[in-house]
Amino acid sequence: MKKTLKKIAIGILSVIGVVVVAVAGYVIYISVQYYRIADNTPVEINNLQEAALNVGEQYTAVTYNIGFGAYDHDFSFFMDSGVMLDGTTVNGENAVAESEEAVDRNIEGSINMIINENADFYLLQEVDKDATRSYHINECERIISSVDGYSSLYASNFHTAYLFYPLHEPHGKTESGLLSLSKYNIESAVRISYPVDESFPAKFFDLDRCFTLMRIPVSNGRQLVLINSHMSAYDEGGIIRAEQLKKLNEILIEEAEAGNYVIVGGDFNHVLCNTRESFSCMQQVPVWAYELDDSMIAQGYNVVCADNVNEVATCRSSDMAYQPGVNYTCVLDGFIISSNIEATAHNIDLNFEYSDHNPVRLTFTLK
Repeated sequence: MKKTLKKIAIGILSVIGVVVVAVAGYVIYISVQYYRIADNTPVEINNLQEAALNVGEQYTAVTYNIGFGAYDHDFSFFMDSGVMLDGTTVNGENAVAESEEAVDRNIEGSINMIINENADFYLLQEVDKDATRSYHINECERIISSVDGYSSLYASNFHTAYLFYPLHEPHGKTESGLLSLSKYNIESAVRISYPVDESFPAKFFDLDRCFTLMRIPVSNGRQLVLINSHMSAYDEGGIIRAEQLKKLNEILIEEAEAGNYVIVGGDFNHVLCNTRESFSCMQQVPVWAYELDDSMIAQGYNVVCADNVNEVATCRSSDMAYQPGVNYTCVLDGFIISSNIEATAHNIDLNFEYSDHNPVRLTFTLK
């Protein structure tokens, strides 16, 4: 009996030892793979266009978080959780898109929007280049090859080693970023790093955040500084987002002092235009719904609220599959402009068919 118990104990300890070694090895692996992209990194501009912008003419820009091609109505994200009005907790399930076909369908839907809008500029977020979650489809290349007459540039925003979490459907490796398209000449572009959460293990799941700053010549000798931005989402207490906003404001102040025109477009992961409770739903307002208003932005700048801001939301909760009138929705996407620009905005209603976001179109004139 003692010999049998001893063998069982040795077997259990052996299994525990193997698990400990495996976990330790994996922690070493992701730690070795972990790195930060250098701040102020120049970004390569491809298919450079030649035209300059003119004062007094009307131009258009569209911002859209394409949700890495995974977010059809059935998709919910494993890192998201929420609470229904009756107190029931809901949690997202998926770490990987339903299928390669689903990613193809969603990316094609986003491309069709780009073609139909025919905007002068596109600021796209969560565009995967090589990711397990999107079946290693190069979404960046797919989009660029589908449009003509645009300069294009890509900046890595989110990259990870292979993540074995969640265990039932590992999120895997990710290389995702910001894709910007322009019909006009871009003199230079730089990737600027946002402050991020350096704590363990958050830094492995939200590795980098950044914005791309592009300088576009204007016929009067000034520049349009066009910024494609994607701020952090998983930020308890909003501390990191406050630091990111501070970094962005520093740039806005510098460019205003230089007399440039400035447009910031993207997914701010802040509630814009007082839409925190604008849309009826069956969920409680989530803890991440921190508001951003003009008082939090550098002097001389303002958020452009869409003409249909209380009719079309730009973001839906991802803690459950999408059901109109059930999921929490608000406006997280849009534009900030400098006071020397006149602009209007319109939220484009795609009914969250291809992403957990809807696009926003800006129509603007440089004064």
